Amino acid sequence: MANLKEIRTRIASVKTTRQVTSAMKMVSAAKLKKAQDAIFRIRPYAEKLHAILDSLSSSLKNTEESVFTQHRTPNRILIVLISSNRGLCGAFNANIAKTAVDLANTKYKEQLISGDIDFLVVGKQGEKQLRLRRMNIVAQANEVFDNLDFETSTMVSNNLMADYADKRYDRIELVYNQFKNAAMQISVTEQFLPVELKQNDEEKDSVYNFIYEPSKEKIVEELIPRSLKIQFYKALADSFAAEHGARMTSMHKATDNATDLIKELTLTFNKARQSAITNEILEVTNGAEALNG
Repeated sequence: MANLKEIRTRIASVKTTRQVTSAMKMVSAAKLKKAQDAIFRIRPYAEKLHAILDSLSSSLKNTEESVFTQHRTPNRILIVLISSNRGLCGAFNANIAKTAVDLANTKYKEQLISGDIDFLVVGKQGEKQLRLRRMNIVAQANEVFDNLDFETSTMVSNNLMADYADKRYDRIELVYNQFKNAAMQISVTEQFLPVELKQNDEEKDSVYNFIYEPSKEKIVEELIPRSLKIQFYKALADSFAAEHGARMTSMHKATDNATDLIKELTLTFNKARQSAITNEILEVTNGAEALNG
């Protein structure tokens, strides 16, 4: 059995750790509220914007006039992995990195073998995971999470659109954690480019004949880049909220585990102290009996 000093030192160490995990839990809970509000505001806007785009494109004869809707043979692939800059959030980063690697190994197996898959990482933890798996990382945008807003994300999404327009890549995929609630995140794989527009046959047969100003083609041309920027920002906001939810849950469990460990160590300490006291009493009693001899 460990001596009393060792047990006392360990109890103090675990209490310090519990203070840290409890503080991190509260910080993540405060940040989660703000991040959760942001993603709940952007989701309806993004969905409605894409619905308007689908509605307009369904009445156009040629929806591939835009460079962002042109489908090409997927020879060169870019996978954008969105993770986090900080750890201590459970399996959050490991799971999403595994999803990205699995996507490359299954859907784009031929391109991976031929070396035609590149990765762009947003988040230092995801970058570490991909380097361990020896994936080809061509760029990183880890600074995005230092001050996450629409303007910052637009700089990255503009570069992605430029790479696709210049035919550097034939397809761009987003891989990120979608926020569902504080205890659950969903790994999502989403095609970013080319834009997939749904052809709604019911819209074509509609009895309504709307007059558009400017023309439908002009509106679609303006909406597609805006929709892509919103889509990328939504993915970042989703991942950011999911990160804080995962960290809050992880730190909550760590705090509970520390509390349980302190109880076990305290019980062990009390038993050891009682045993030591009993031994001392026996020694005194034996010594007195020996003197009375």
